[in-house]
Parts: sequence; structure tokens; C-alpha cells
Amino acid sequence: MPAADPQTIPSGATILRFLRVTLHVGFAVLLLVAILRMHFVAGPGGNPEGTLRNVWSALAVALAAAYLAGTLLEKRYDAGRSTFNPHPYAILWLGVVTALWGILLAGSAEFSWVAFPLFFLHLQVQARRAALLTIAVMTAAVVASQWVASGLPSPTAPMVLGPVLGAGFAVVTALGYRALYLEGEAQRLAVDELRRTRAELAKTQHEAGVAAERERLAREIHDTLAQGLSSIVLVARAAEKSLASGDLAIAAERFALVQQTASENLSEARSFVHGLTAPRLQESSLPESLQRLCAETETLAAARGEGLRCRFELVGDAAELPPQYSVTLLRAAQASLANVRLHAKANTAVVTLAFLGDEVTLDVYDDGTGFEPKAQGPGVAGRADGSGFGLRSLAARVAELNGSLEVESAPGEGTVVAVRLPLTGEALAGGTSAGQTLAWEAPSAETPGPAGERR
Repeated sequence: MPAADPQTIPSGATILRFLRVTLHVGFAVLLLVAILRMHFVAGPGGNPEGTLRNVWSALAVALAAAYLAGTLLEKRYDAGRSTFNPHPYAILWLGVVTALWGILLAGSAEFSWVAFPLFFLHLQVQARRAALLTIAVMTAAVVASQWVASGLPSPTAPMVLGPVLGAGFAVVTALGYRALYLEGEAQRLAVDELRRTRAELAKTQHEAGVAAERERLAREIHDTLAQGLSSIVLVARAAEKSLASGDLAIAAERFALVQQTASENLSEARSFVHGLTAPRLQESSLPESLQRLCAETETLAAARGEGLRCRFELVGDAAELPPQYSVTLLRAAQASLANVRLHAKANTAVVTLAFLGDEVTLDVYDDGTGFEPKAQGPGVAGRADGSGFGLRSLAARVAELNGSLEVESAPGEGTVVAVRLPLTGEALAGGTSAGQTLAWEAPSAETPGPAGERR
């Protein structure tokens, strides 16, 4: 046989709904048949006559109304269309329905078969033992009613076996229905829990995405806009001094530099808002971008009247790097050289990019005043003025690529910032690992030199 399509297989809820509708329809049909037989089928003393038939018919209508009212109230509450909870009154309702049925059964044996839908209700509403006892009493009442209606001196086997077997079948079916109902409830609770878990997971992922985007923007702002604006402020002050001294040519050069820096920062801002690579890397390769960065660093320092010399060195054959690698190395150079300009009071800075087979390294050396790394480790939260974020930002960038960041410095002995990124297949796949490090080392006793000499 061909496999069944899962979409055509009815769910537990559908089966339960079908059984409930069948139960209600069965009750209505059996009650209607009993009324019709009471009026139109003459029995041997089993049916009332004359005016009594109308009385029993009115009682039958009352039974139908009570049954319908209870089922409608339950359905409306379960569907959320009513705030009245009928469940606490289920026993009382079932008692009224059963009492009306008992009165009708005493008047006519035609109402015997209405007992079978009521068996299901008793097994659903009452505790199992109480329900079975009630069903036994109702079955005995049905047997007695049919015996009296037959006019025979003793009940026959069919009179007894029919109701008893019917009651047994009803009990087995009702227990199966209850088992299916409990399984359906368990599935519903599991689905609700799954939905809640999915909603919480989606919320967590959204919050993580927001946090990651904030972190990305914080890094980009620090490494581009903040550094650029800082340079603009310093060069503008230098230009203002040139104007005050009457040196208009130098002032014009410095204002032109302000305009150029502002334009480059505008391009950077547009780039990281759209999540693109750095504009420098779109226009040129990483070595060319680093060489131009060194030239701009000298120009900005000269605009402030400082004699900083910055040179770029390339070791090994330059290879094509993934965009994220190039951006990280460029940002590392930008942040390091910005610190050199603002804090180091250095005469020389050297940027060395080295391709060493299974890794690429970037070293930024300066011969400035240096500092004590342990006193300004990566765990600091930043200064009150908002600065001090650069090394933490750079460390996070490098860690995302399974790389390492080392800072070697000492007061009066300059500083080296060294970044290493692995070029293995696993590392290029991205992600973090336990091998990420941010090391802070005191410099060796060797004489400070180019970046490659202080390891």
C-alpha cells in the first residue's frame, strides 16, 4: 500500500472533536427517536397514553434543552468566547440531565437507549469508580424498564444482554476516548511549550543580534569617526593658530586637511552603516592602504607641528586576504597610529605587515614615552571621557578571527602592538575558539627597534 500523506492523517484534536460531535448527535437522534416511537408506535403497556404523552414530550424537550445548554456553555468557555467557567458545575448539570432521563425512562421504555450517550458523560465528568457504579445502576434501570414494558413474568436474555453489552461497549469506548483526550492534552501542552521556547529563543537571538550590531558600530565609530574627529579638532586648532600668527598659507593647508579628513570620515560612516568594507580597501590593496595611512599620519602630525616619521614595511609576498582579515588589520593600524599621534610623543613609528605562510602579522612600533601595560590592561572599562576603548575593541576584533593581540611597552621605552591572524582553513572559516588570547607582556631588555625586533 502507498504511504499515507502526513497532511491527510487526522490529528488527535480532530479525532476528539469528531467523537464529541458524534456523541452529541447520537444523543439528539436517540432522544428524537424515543419521542417519535412514544407517539406513533404502540407498545404493550410501555408507552403513556393521551395527555401523559405530551407531558413526557415536554420533559424530553427539557432534557434536550439542559443537555444543549451545558455543551454550549462548555464550548464557548473553551473557545475563549465566554468568561463563565461551567466546569465546576459539571456534576450538577449531569445530575439534572440524568434525573430527567430517569423520569422519562419511568414513563416510557423508549428512552432506554438514550442512556448510552449518558454513559460517556458520566465517565468523563465523574471519577472512574463513581462513574462505573452510576452506569451499573442506569443499566439495571434500563433492564427493569424494558422488562416492565414487555409484560413478561421475567426478563429474557436479550433484555439483559443488550443493555449490559451496550454498557460495556460504551465503557470501553469512553475509556479509549479519555486516553486519547489525555494524549491530545499532553501534545497540546508540548506544542505550547515549544512555541514559548521558540519565542524566547527568537527574543534571545534578537537581543544578541542587537548587542552584536551595537558592538560593531562601537568599534567602527571608535576606529574611524572618533579618530577622524579627533584629528579634525587638533588640526583645526593648529590652523587657528596659523591664522592668529598671520600665516595664511599654512592655515589654508591645514583647513584643506580638515576638509579631506572630514570627507574620508563621511565615506567611512556610510560604509559601516551599510555593513560594507572600509572605503580604503575598496580603492586599493591592504599594503597600499597601510602605506597611505602612514603618509597621512605624518601629514596630521606635521599639521600639529610635530616631527613624527611613519614608515611602512612589507615582509613576504602579499596574499589575497578575506575582507574581514583586511578590515581588522587596517583598523588595528589606524587605532595604533592614532594612539601614537595622541599619546606617545614619538619621533618614529613603523608599521610592518608580514605574510609568514600559515599566518599574517601586523606590528606597529613607536619610540615614544610608552606606558605600563599591566596598569592599563584590556579589562578596563574605558576612561570617563569615553576614551580607552581602542585596545578592547581591537582585542574583540582579533578574537573573532581566532587571532592574538600582544602589547609590549614600558615607561620611556616605546610600545609595540602585535596582531597575529592564522591563515589555516579552520581559522578562515571564522568563529571563536579557546585559543584566542590577548597577551600583555613587559618588553625584553633588548634595545627597542623596528616592530619585528621586540618579540
